[in-house]
Amino acid sequence: MSQQSEAQTPATQAQAQPEMLYLPETMKNWPWPRAINPYYEEVTLESNAWFKSFKPFNARSQYAYDLCDFGEEHLRTGIDLMNVFFVVDEYTDVEPLAVVKEMIGIVIDALHNPSKPRPEGEIVLGEITRQFWARGEKTATPEAAKHFVEAFTDYLNSVIVQAGDRDDDKIRTVDEYLQTRRENIGARPSYVPGELHLSIPDYAFYHPVMKELEYHIADLIILDNDIASYNKEQATGDDRHNILTVVMNQFNLPLPEAMKWVVKYHEEVEAKFLDGLKRVPSWGKEIDDQVAVYIEHIAGWPRCNDCWNFESGRYFGSKGLEIQKSRYVPLLPKRKLATHLHKENVDVPIVDSL
Repeated sequence: MSQQSEAQTPATQAQAQPEMLYLPETMKNWPWPRAINPYYEEVTLESNAWFKSFKPFNARSQYAYDLCDFGEEHLRTGIDLMNVFFVVDEYTDVEPLAVVKEMIGIVIDALHNPSKPRPEGEIVLGEITRQFWARGEKTATPEAAKHFVEAFTDYLNSVIVQAGDRDDDKIRTVDEYLQTRRENIGARPSYVPGELHLSIPDYAFYHPVMKELEYHIADLIILDNDIASYNKEQATGDDRHNILTVVMNQFNLPLPEAMKWVVKYHEEVEAKFLDGLKRVPSWGKEIDDQVAVYIEHIAGWPRCNDCWNFESGRYFGSKGLEIQKSRYVPLLPKRKLATHLHKENVDVPIVDSL
């Protein structure tokens, strides 16, 4: 064998190198820094123990879940909510529209009737949701409880929309995608744990400027979440509901150019949020003080989300902090998920093994 045939040519060397995905540092200019609740670790252990008691996943998928780090009283509600989001997401992502409608109907009924016992033999989503909100509602003001139920119901209905898109293999336009994803990302119900102790009246909470601020924050969360999750989603064939796929499809752009488009849009949304802060009306000192607390809470969410993307293990496995520094991640090869596995046997992939 000749020396030339044994050695790799530059072309074959290039082919041997995995394609790298660049993750822009979109949050570098965001004014709100990283912060963490001092009770986080203690309350996370309590919430995770409660969640595991339902045995919602088989051993392998529970292990994959445990690699994702989600997490007194209001903090517990927030961490429990992340667990509820996770199990609803994993259970519904592999089901057709008709089954998703049935599952979501159960969850909505449990949410609206947390004191009603769930039927024997019902899917575990109902009892998880019932226990979650039966506990959370006790620590919420009437105003906050109402806002949460409305927001979480909107989120749940958006899961049905996503299932329909999945069945139809539909990729939306950017505007269509953001409209449904603002609910589907779960941002609005996630804001509420920061509101549980507040009594913001509807005329202030639902004021157009306040809603505008909420949706700008939701958009930032969407964009950063989609950038972080794209690698895992494209590898497992679940990237229809991702802004990068949507932009590539609508504007016929390659991935690097789609990423630039998303970064530019991210900058525009940041500017809109900061401008919106200047237009928040005054409703008198008592309400204004509560509104200021709420706005400060939602303004911290994009930073929280960005940190979680890299620290949790959900999207980058054990290499999250390393990738957060380098901003480069090898593009994962395609892997077919076991879509025949459902409910407690759903296939939750371990990122490090993809």
